[in-house]
Amino acid sequence: MTRRFDILDRNTRQYRRYNAVGRQITARLIPPSDNSDSVTHFLGRVNDQFQHVLRDVGDSDMVGITIQNQVNQNDKPIGISFRRKDQLSVEVIWSVFVKVSQSNSRFDALDTLVVTVHSVRMSVGFWERAIKSRGVPLSVMAHLKTSIVEVKADENCLAHALVISIAKVDNDPNCKAYRQGRKILQVDQTLLETTGIDLSNGARIAELVRFQEHFRQNNVVAYRGLSCEDIMFEGQVDSPERLRILYDGIERHYHVITKLTGAMVK
Repeated sequence: MTRRFDILDRNTRQYRRYNAVGRQITARLIPPSDNSDSVTHFLGRVNDQFQHVLRDVGDSDMVGITIQNQVNQNDKPIGISFRRKDQLSVEVIWSVFVKVSQSNSRFDALDTLVVTVHSVRMSVGFWERAIKSRGVPLSVMAHLKTSIVEVKADENCLAHALVISIAKVDNDPNCKAYRQGRKILQVDQTLLETTGIDLSNGARIAELVRFQEHFRQNNVVAYRGLSCEDIMFEGQVDSPERLRILYDGIERHYHVITKLTGAMVK
């Protein structure tokens, strides 16, 4: 893949009290190598840069962004006000850079840019269901309900949940062992190596999409609460088979739904 930008520096800061993260990268865009349209090239590279810095941010998380030309530190940064990540569009990004070019005394698209992103992780799947579940967290419900397999793995819980789910669909004789946490670690590792997916920073929509690309014979369906409407991701594979998993947004952990009706019963 063609290199789109050079990252010169990066910093990350956690604000645990506010469930927020601050990320800052200092980057320089790579100039076009041919006679392609400069505006199209610039916008594409900037969009790639935003996707890079926002890759670990959930679609429902709130995001605020500021951009400053490092060469011209005297001018105030131009920013995008806090909004959901999935509300960021190419048009919004372009309008911001138009403001930058108009407000700064000098602006070169190939100058070094300082991009600062503050994201606030929004809770999913618990607060909305707290009243109907009488305040019982999903982690407790996963432990109590026989239609939910509680994934006890401390790491790679999404891979763990999918392995159990596919074993159930395929009537794998090792399914019971997997549910008990036996014989599964190597299977998890093989799955991650085969797909090239890294779960060290957690698993959100992007990782679900990549797993769906791997499991082409089954639809991956991820729920964020104990209601049939609480779907956070659903694959579009033409198959009646479903790999149903449950995401606990408080614990940031995945479990397996073995029977949908039993899991959703109040």
